[in-house]
Amino acid sequence: MVKRDLSALRQEYAAASLEEHSVNPDPLLQFAAWFDQALEAGLPEPNAMTLATMGPGGMPNARVVLLKELDERGFVFYTNYQSWKGKELENNPLASLVFLWLELHRQVRIRGWTEKLSERESDTYFLSRPRESQLGAMASPQSEVVPGREFLEARFRELEEKYRGKPLVRPAHWGGYRLFPESIEFWQGRTGRLHDRLLYIGKPGFWKLQRLAP
Repeated sequence: MVKRDLSALRQEYAAASLEEHSVNPDPLLQFAAWFDQALEAGLPEPNAMTLATMGPGGMPNARVVLLKELDERGFVFYTNYQSWKGKELENNPLASLVFLWLELHRQVRIRGWTEKLSERESDTYFLSRPRESQLGAMASPQSEVVPGREFLEARFRELEEKYRGKPLVRPAHWGGYRLFPESIEFWQGRTGRLHDRLLYIGKPGFWKLQRLAP
């Protein structure tokens, strides 16, 4: 039996409020402030974010990835360019991100377009990763069907032996993306389900702030 009645599961949100007069006029600075608060609260992997892309036939596709850099231009993450997400972003660079910091009763939704990072930027990050993570990126044909875990472990061991004592070089099929936001929505849970939702629309230097009904 799969059916589950979840109608009685409820959580009241009363941790904080979100007011137009108290937020930063720049949503990226507002995001940075919220992110710092998530770090200070000791939340597990506060940089985990859901990345949604558009798959074949218009079917949406979502998965969790990790934010690795934030600056005034946008949000940076890394992946295999030959993975599903890589191929989908190649066909349609529009994407969405969602951060959920449940312990703080907060969510951030971001929509925008993506571009690949420069080779220099991707090289710099790849070389900063632990060696095992570098080998894993080289060994895994991400999103492809494989005969079993033994196949991946064998590829990993082969590469480990081949490059023993040698520096590793970023494979051309692996690198970063930057998502440039066109809209950023901040959601703060409130009592009675009258949640606060503040939406920024625009681009750096030209942001419009709106309040949305919950």
